Amino acid sequence: MLDKKHKLRVLLLQIRNEQKVRCEELASFARHTGLHVSQIDVLNVFDTPDFPIHSAETYDALFVGGASEASVLEPENYSFLTPSQNLLRHCVESDIPVFASCFGFQLATVALGGKILRDERDFEMGTIPIQLTGSATSDPLLCDTPDPFLAVSVHRERAVRAPAGCQPLAYTSACCHAFRVTDKPFWAFQFHPEVDRATLVERLTIYKHKYTESDDQLQSVLDSAAETPESHRLLAKFVERILIR
Repeated sequence: MLDKKHKLRVLLLQIRNEQKVRCEELASFARHTGLHVSQIDVLNVFDTPDFPIHSAETYDALFVGGASEASVLEPENYSFLTPSQNLLRHCVESDIPVFASCFGFQLATVALGGKILRDERDFEMGTIPIQLTGSATSDPLLCDTPDPFLAVSVHRERAVRAPAGCQPLAYTSACCHAFRVTDKPFWAFQFHPEVDRATLVERLTIYKHKYTESDDQLQSVLDSAAETPESHRLLAKFVERILIR
């Protein structure tokens, strides 16, 4: 099994323009999957906004990261949205395993016919308790996850429900937080399984102008932040239970 893990090759669809966050996100996916950074190739949509739907076909899986510099609700401003959604639909049709986080969740929701809403204020930010649906008890990734569990969640856009043809797996009072495309190796999470407390502190400090109204609000969120180990384990489970087995 260890030999199989070392041979895995994954593509990260990255939606990051800030150089420091680009590097940190790649390192975070590597750390929590247990893969070496060299096993993950990056397709950054700010550098390459147009790419073919078969971009992930030579890989064992596709990861999709978050974004603080784009919106799925503004296709007129971000030309990479259509190629990204086409890629995700192709992965569904071709049974290419997908693990999508935060903005990746929103991309997948729109690509699969769901609806995304925008919150101008009072949006989820920090480490929050996530609850599981009944479907999670038989899900390969969430079946042994405590209910509830803590996860990092920072987003101004959300989906109230999972798209048609998908199994809702986790939620808060505000939104759907995880779904799987039925009978496909495709998972999407509104929260950030790849982000730990230290990374949350670093990212919110970088993007404080986007998510917080004052330094006091930022400090309050950071002071209440907790570690989120069960959330991180989902990435390792994806590698071990889906990609290797």
